[in-house]
Amino acid sequence: MTDTGFQYVRKGFGLKAEVQEELAGDYNGQLVDLLRARDYTLEAGGVTIRLAKEFGFCYGVERAVDYAYQTRRKFPDRRVFLAGEIIHNPHVNTKLRDMGIVFLVPNEATKGFDYSPVRAEDVVILPAFGVTIHDFETLRALGCVVVDTTCGSVLNVWKRVEAYGRDGFTALIHGKYYHEETRATASQIEKYAGGKYLVVYDMAEAQLVMDYIASGGDKAAFRAKFAKASSPGFDPDTDLVRIGVANQTTMLARESLAIADAVGATMERRFGAAHRAAHFRSFDTICSATQDRQDAVNELLREPLDVMLVIGGYNSSNTISLAALCAEKVPTFHIEDAACIDVASGTIRHLPTGKKGEVEASGWLKPGGSVRVGLTAGASTPNNKIGEAVARVFATRGVDSAALLA
Repeated sequence: MTDTGFQYVRKGFGLKAEVQEELAGDYNGQLVDLLRARDYTLEAGGVTIRLAKEFGFCYGVERAVDYAYQTRRKFPDRRVFLAGEIIHNPHVNTKLRDMGIVFLVPNEATKGFDYSPVRAEDVVILPAFGVTIHDFETLRALGCVVVDTTCGSVLNVWKRVEAYGRDGFTALIHGKYYHEETRATASQIEKYAGGKYLVVYDMAEAQLVMDYIASGGDKAAFRAKFAKASSPGFDPDTDLVRIGVANQTTMLARESLAIADAVGATMERRFGAAHRAAHFRSFDTICSATQDRQDAVNELLREPLDVMLVIGGYNSSNTISLAALCAEKVPTFHIEDAACIDVASGTIRHLPTGKKGEVEASGWLKPGGSVRVGLTAGASTPNNKIGEAVARVFATRGVDSAALLA
């Protein structure tokens, strides 16, 4: 506690046991438990559902949601705010709103959130993605209680980026410049005077960076292209000489690694091996839970599957990455929840890989004969929502999932 009254909490309030029953009631799923018990397989009505062995809530998400529940329990009479969404799952966020937690809105000017409603006596929860340095300093000045649920994997990336800034390296971040986590990560470079960052979304954008490293180019065009994805005053002529690669923890792991390898190789071709050794750094900062879920999907995709369902928020980066992996091998439907599956009409609403809007498809689950359905879910998807989707799949073939649980 400082003179301003600022209180920083990172380890919860010791109320885990008190909120455990409520958490279990809100998010556990019996059908998921049954799938686990039966070697991740359920069969009925000609439908075989195969669940990837790593899926759904990760430790960081469980911790963030747990701390949000503890905070509400600890401060029943205080106003509790949340900086954005706790995680990218609409059902979890709706539940928190129902508990009286007020969501703060983005402030594009600061690339953070609008804290104008917050007073010193209030409580503010920081999401699993973390917040920018500007956000944190604003809250410190307000003198409120801050409950920090930032994921440990995100903090590991921040340490790398801080080191890049300290040592005069530009942080080249594989991620989405508009994503809360990437904004928070990029801000870490601001701890050091002259710190620079550049965010690339994919290999295609990374290639533009490599082309400039290799042979220069139109500086104005480069700066315009990355205007929203780079630090103020970014100069590709001077800021691409010393590079440290990092990534948003939920990106496609193989692409992050490929970008790092390619950028390092480009620097070596342009400047030589000695320059690369002294002026290029790279660390794999994909979180273990993201990697585990991607590995489990790749293992599942080795089996014969007719269709793949990926369940999770449409703004969930790790879910989008899972869907992209699946779409390479089998017809894939990324759905937000079970309501996307219309049992009566046999249609499904889904977000196609690489698209921004939901579409409706018919005939996604062939009407007759046997069918094998692969299933996974993003790290922010609760088990009950996975179970509801499983029930809808069986219902499409006239199978009452309650009979499976009997």
